[in-house]
Amino acid sequence: MNLKLNLYHNKRSTIMKKLNNNFIKNIKGILPGFIVSILVAYLSILIAKFVPKLGAASIAIFLGMFVGNVFLNHNIFQKGYKFSETDLLSYSIVLLGATLSISTISEIGFSGVIFIVLQMAITIIGALYIGKKLGFSDNFRYMMASGNAVCGSSAIAATSPVIGADDKEKGISITIVNVTGIVLMFLLPIISQFLYNNEITQTSAMVGGILQSVGQVVASGAMVNEHVKDLSTIFKIVRIIFLVVVVFVLGHLKHKSNKEIIEEEVQDMEKGKIKVPWYVIGFFITCALFSLNIISNDISILCKEISNKFEIIALAAIGLRVNVKDLIKQGKSVSLYGLFIGLLQIVSAITLIGILL
Repeated sequence: MNLKLNLYHNKRSTIMKKLNNNFIKNIKGILPGFIVSILVAYLSILIAKFVPKLGAASIAIFLGMFVGNVFLNHNIFQKGYKFSETDLLSYSIVLLGATLSISTISEIGFSGVIFIVLQMAITIIGALYIGKKLGFSDNFRYMMASGNAVCGSSAIAATSPVIGADDKEKGISITIVNVTGIVLMFLLPIISQFLYNNEITQTSAMVGGILQSVGQVVASGAMVNEHVKDLSTIFKIVRIIFLVVVVFVLGHLKHKSNKEIIEEEVQDMEKGKIKVPWYVIGFFITCALFSLNIISNDISILCKEISNKFEIIALAAIGLRVNVKDLIKQGKSVSLYGLFIGLLQIVSAITLIGILL
């Protein structure tokens, strides 16, 4: 009996030691890039006090790009940059929910949802058609369609196992989708200023209905103003909700049955790969709690403050992760593919906004 207890305690001790070592190793890997992201963010806040028209968010992106490409683009920082961009931005979105009521979300209205559905459908059909004309494989076209229509890298990661894509196709599609998004991130505020004079709903629909990743939506919206940033994030969240539908549609295009797709979805969930990101669920939970007055106004103000700080750190990290060399060295054909999809999305969004919003 004592021998069994000793073996159990030894085994438990070994497991705990291994977990602690992994945790410490993970923290050490994150810290360098995380510290740089914080420093860039707070330097941006300081600069913004002298040039308030630019805003800390815009400064954080451009300053991050400068620092990341000229000085601190070494591998040791990349894990921390990624954590700052993805994890902190996710927490920021959940906290944002605690500052918005259901009535605020309903501002996009039924016409806003129809806009999102049609914009996604046109992007998917267009990406598949353009890719076919340019001679790309089915798998690559399907991943470009889902990545551009829904939520960038996350959508590609969700789609690739269903269609049986290999890692090389997945890697290239993620790169092109992100490059397209980075270019559009800077371009859309200029187009919106010219077409809509930064009117909140139309500008938010343009930004939230086109851009590929949540980070790009937040960054682009923040370049306009706080209201556009918040509402464009809501448009984006509505797009993400449709991710499961898009995965099913693309699975069917690969001639898979509902049963096969569902089995793959269940396997992914068992591995912890839930299709709808956790922060979307968290956003709606905090939003509901605020709407029911369970989250008080004082707590809501605190959530807004923390959310804004997380967001600026995340935007600094987005800038730090933009590799200008990668933007330049993309092949001609895949670059054209990304360009044509981006142009299609802009023309489609302008048309639909004119009709629906």
